[in-house]
Amino acid sequence: MSHSAPTAVTASSTSSSSSNSPSPVISPVSRPRSVERLVKGQATSDGAGVKLIRVLTQDLQHRLDPFLMLDAFGSDQPDDYIAGFPDHPHRGFETVTYMIAGRMLHRDSAGNEGLLQNGGVQWMTAGRGVIHSEIPQQDHGAMEGFQLWLNLHSSEKMQAPWYRDFQNGQLPQFTTPEGVAVTVIAGSSHGISGAVTRSITEPVYLDVHMPHGTRFEQQIPEGHNAFLYVYRGEVTVAGQTVPLQRMAILANTPQSDGLVVEAAADAKWILVAGKPLHEPIVQYGPFVMNTKDEIIQAMTDFRNGRLGERTE
Repeated sequence: MSHSAPTAVTASSTSSSSSNSPSPVISPVSRPRSVERLVKGQATSDGAGVKLIRVLTQDLQHRLDPFLMLDAFGSDQPDDYIAGFPDHPHRGFETVTYMIAGRMLHRDSAGNEGLLQNGGVQWMTAGRGVIHSEIPQQDHGAMEGFQLWLNLHSSEKMQAPWYRDFQNGQLPQFTTPEGVAVTVIAGSSHGISGAVTRSITEPVYLDVHMPHGTRFEQQIPEGHNAFLYVYRGEVTVAGQTVPLQRMAILANTPQSDGLVVEAAADAKWILVAGKPLHEPIVQYGPFVMNTKDEIIQAMTDFRNGRLGERTE
């Protein structure tokens, strides 16, 4: 199977943009999903000591297939983030970094370089292997965002690496009649296509900002695994309160067609959903493959300097 080409949108679709911008299409949900359970992330550090919350941990990888990890980071204390993430390898999956606040410089062994800043997204397909760094470009102020790991199908794990960054203005955005502001990083919402699409995992990734007293409905394919994470305020899903800094795993209810969220006060949250791969997951640190032998090969290639080699 071939890797689907990403779709870039060069102008945002917001309520304040020109009249030629597409308008959201009302997409009602008749059989909404409920909350299966709430998850509190684990405080940890990664890279050169960056403090973060690991929300989607390794024990949830099969339940939330095709997603492997979600880290939430946020601090206005430079010592918590200043050392960043020096050179490190990846193989077998994709990373999606969403920077809510701050500035981070990406460089990798494939020759890509990009400055990730307020409201921007970096999408990197590690494929057969890449070595990259992510270094803060600030020595004060807040740095906040998320990094999501999205698995690749076995047929794609050894493809060539790929990279793209999107400034906030390049991400499709819209506002509902109630005033709910939505950024569509991947997939689609209310007829607005996201910045990136993938044909196999079909990921949906939204950032949703809800004013108090509003309601938001989002269609989700029945077979997708899905979760949301609240990073400001709190929301209610099918009568269940989802507090600040909690992940709500959404139940895979048969014949369900989406999600309904209500906010009594101002709230911000991300929604992540995708089509499961139903393949073996073997992870060793930054390598995620389907077999132990493939992991051993990845480690050997890294030790021998072959993992991040450029090939024409």
